[in-house]
Amino acid sequence: MKILVPLKRVADPDNANKVKVTAGKLDTTGMQWKPNPFDEYAVETALRLTENGANTKARLGEVIVVTVGPKEAEQQLRGALATGADRAIRVDANDEDIDGDVVARALKSIIEKEQPDLVLLGKQAVDGDSNQVAQLLAEYLGWPQATFAGSIKSEDDKALLVGREVDGGTLTLRVTLPAIVSVDLRIVAPTSVSSKASPAHTYADGVRFAALMAIMAAKKKPLVEMKLADVVSDAASKIAYGGYELPPARKAGIKVKDVAELVDKLRNEARVV
Repeated sequence: MKILVPLKRVADPDNANKVKVTAGKLDTTGMQWKPNPFDEYAVETALRLTENGANTKARLGEVIVVTVGPKEAEQQLRGALATGADRAIRVDANDEDIDGDVVARALKSIIEKEQPDLVLLGKQAVDGDSNQVAQLLAEYLGWPQATFAGSIKSEDDKALLVGREVDGGTLTLRVTLPAIVSVDLRIVAPTSVSSKASPAHTYADGVRFAALMAIMAAKKKPLVEMKLADVVSDAASKIAYGGYELPPARKAGIKVKDVAELVDKLRNEARVV
């Protein structure tokens, strides 16, 4: 099975307090970059689907990671290569010049060239939280799709059983390949992914981490650079941000002497009761 996994770099959510707003623009100076967590789950899913869990060094298919971003995003691609992906593609673009639609159309062009059996994406990026690239891509390609996947079972490399996380629990769908699948958090649970080669293997919880030797070896794996204009004829974004501003500072609280005074202030000053 040949699987293509789009991967986005995002500012580390754990350092969100470092984000500044200057003159109506975001200032991310000093921020650390990391792979979008949901995209990491998609990479892990692709690796599990293309291996025998008892021998993870023997790749039984091909995993290609793709990003649309600046030169610096190659660090995240190399990280995915170190965990087991076979090759990478970077479409050169500035983060502020693209939106989900541009990314979806760029991916469509690459997919039509690469002809993968499956495209696995994270359900959303943790910076924009738009949750739209997978759906747009499926529409542009005319492929079947399953979103919010919490489990995937490969039976014969021609179809997948996908357990979608919905409000009432889990909805199981069978999608024929080629298809688009976006994954949710629970996809990296120990038994969430079942490949044809190891249908009953139990994995460690979460994503795998690369050993030092794998990180060094990843530097020799193929990483191709493309220009955005070569994959998208019209790279104009449909979404434009007019500006950013921080929420107003909260006023200092006050002390009250008793419940009666508290109720009075809530009713007559705050007007919430």
